Amino acid sequence: MSTDLNSPRSRIAIIGGGIIGLSIGWRLAQAGLSVDLFERDQVGQSASRAAAGMLAAAVEAEPGEQTLVPLCVASREMWPAFAQELEAASGLPVGLRQEGTMVVALTRDDVETLRSNYDYQRSLGLEMEWLTGAAAKEREPFLNPRTAAAVYSPRDGQVDNRLASAALRVALEKAGGRIHEGVTVTGLEMAGSRVTGVRLGDHVHAADQVVLAAGAWSRLLPGLPVPPPVRPVKGQMLSLQMDPAAPLLRHVVWGPKCYLVPRADGTLIVGATTEEKGFDNQMTAGGVLALLEATWRTLPGVEELPIKEMWHGFRPGCRDDAPILGWALGVEGLMLATGHHRNGILLTPITADAVAAMMLTGHVDERIRAFGPGRFAPARAA
Repeated sequence: MSTDLNSPRSRIAIIGGGIIGLSIGWRLAQAGLSVDLFERDQVGQSASRAAAGMLAAAVEAEPGEQTLVPLCVASREMWPAFAQELEAASGLPVGLRQEGTMVVALTRDDVETLRSNYDYQRSLGLEMEWLTGAAAKEREPFLNPRTAAAVYSPRDGQVDNRLASAALRVALEKAGGRIHEGVTVTGLEMAGSRVTGVRLGDHVHAADQVVLAAGAWSRLLPGLPVPPPVRPVKGQMLSLQMDPAAPLLRHVVWGPKCYLVPRADGTLIVGATTEEKGFDNQMTAGGVLALLEATWRTLPGVEELPIKEMWHGFRPGCRDDAPILGWALGVEGLMLATGHHRNGILLTPITADAVAAMMLTGHVDERIRAFGPGRFAPARAA
């Protein structure tokens, strides 16, 4: 299925104003389509705001994700050009940093786990470097003096997800897209099996095609014959304030049971818990304590840093921890772009380009073919 570009301003409705919905909307508006994006709260203020912005295609590669890793690597490599284009289109910074990422081990057990992960990641062809504890502390002098070993990934970096979301909003609007905040989509308007718009209470907004990019809330859209198998995975996070002139860290650092992301303004992002608690929105003493203790063990100097902010978010988790990208089952004209779990920021460039290409030309990028919704369809009896 594709949009007829010869038709006058084909109409697209996007449900969800996170970084995925914004980026797809930007690409479609750039192509001359009429784009309306609907967000129940404010754009960029849910999972996209709660994220840490790590572009961790290599260090987060885990056994069982052999199909996902090439997609993550490809999108990571797209980020520099994507960031440059987005900054030019919006006039705003996105905070892309490419110092690399380190994973540190403190104990003998940590080293064994680190070695196992390193061997697996190297077997996938990922660029990784083994460091002794002394070499790790040469790169980051304020690490725990007992740091035993580390792995360095030179191509994994970070982007400031909050800045990127703000820039995408401006870029989308400059390209002619319209953003509707505080608006809840209550269902799809259908003509037979084809979507013809979205319902906003008693009002119908007509559309030729609809993109469902509502993250953890995607399966809650009323009227879906086959809801995408997406669930909320809660994460608690916090940030500390370093001296920007003398920060304790320069690289993104993963320690045992925490990750630390330094921003240019001295903010140190600390994350994150992983909790299967539905849409529970409470910060908990246990969650914050675990994060602070793990951070202190990795980077003892944080003890004197002021706490800047604490927050939670809901990752859009999927059964296989991979995104759902493609035409929905049972609803003609409905595109799914959801289920990115912990990789939403990382996968933004490739998701935006591939989904837009599917809608504009019908072409399915081979890199996303394995991630269509059909992989969850029940197997038919022979």
